[in-house]
Amino acid sequence: MIRNFELRIFVFLTLLCLATAGAVHAQSLDHNPDSTIALTTTTTNHILKKEKRFSNMRQLTFGGENAEAYFSFDGSELIFQTTRDSLKCDVIFRMDADGDNVSQISTGNGVTTCAFIAPNGKSIIYASTHLAGDDCPPKPDHSRGYVWPIYSSYDIFAADPDGSNIRQLTNTAGYDAEGVISPDGSKIIFTSVRDGDLELYTMNPDGSEQTRLTHTLGYDGGAFCSRDSKKIVWRASRPEGEELEDYQALLKEGLIRPSKLDIYIANADGTDVVRLTDNGKANFGPYWHPSGEYIIFASNMNAPRGRNFDLYTVDVTTKEIEQITFNETFDGFPMFSYDGTKLVFSSNRNNSRRGETNVFICDWKH
Repeated sequence: MIRNFELRIFVFLTLLCLATAGAVHAQSLDHNPDSTIALTTTTTNHILKKEKRFSNMRQLTFGGENAEAYFSFDGSELIFQTTRDSLKCDVIFRMDADGDNVSQISTGNGVTTCAFIAPNGKSIIYASTHLAGDDCPPKPDHSRGYVWPIYSSYDIFAADPDGSNIRQLTNTAGYDAEGVISPDGSKIIFTSVRDGDLELYTMNPDGSEQTRLTHTLGYDGGAFCSRDSKKIVWRASRPEGEELEDYQALLKEGLIRPSKLDIYIANADGTDVVRLTDNGKANFGPYWHPSGEYIIFASNMNAPRGRNFDLYTVDVTTKEIEQITFNETFDGFPMFSYDGTKLVFSSNRNNSRRGETNVFICDWKH
């Protein structure tokens, strides 16, 4: 989950080297617009021939930029961010898991990202810049190459399920975003720049006891908790040499240049860190399967020019990787339902026009 809509960032990101984050616009530049996507012979639900782990796929949104759709604990609803119709930047919406009853639940002011539903269903959280003004924040100057903004006006807020009764949870100088709630409801894990680097932190659901988890230079973000809340998974960059100098110089200006990202796991307190990927590519959006045995994530590891993202799983013990999607454009932001039977993700497949990103849901076969 990184901000201002991770998807659009991937498009720009592919123009240079790649990484993660930002906005939605993940149309792959490797895609031939005249080519046809081969659907399975037994269905017309957008499952490709090699996608053996999927069945009963349904498209839930139709048009605009829709991403970071995450399940409620009972699997009946999804919360997501979207730029659609007259919206100028990302706004938080909810909908039923079948795509019905779509409603806006954030204010529509500023830009928002990374929404999540509390396991008890009684509250939501998301990051927003609305306290700094009603307008969308300015986009960064890309004359320096591809960079994305770490808006200092982002803070994390809680609200009632319908978006009312907004409460501010973070109030530090600089970026606070990318928050999710542990399945046991005891902690929110999030990313902050408060100590001079992009690190992972936890806090109680009321915003108290904000505690730092990671202490290594580089971007740490997009974390999620295992089903038993005892482990975390996240994406991280570990720049060295000139890359580290560039990273630190840009960060002082509230910018990041997306680069290599890898998937890491650790105990919920940040101890016993294990690196799961090391392929020199952009690996992001990791999420635990409820079994705790493997993680699903998005990567461009098999894209010759790094411009196409697919979903993969990685075994947390053997580090064996399996490719899950084979779409010619973009698949990302996967999340399993809490019982492990469903998968929701965002994709460019079946677009009505170039640049759209939509939410899809399917049964998971594993």
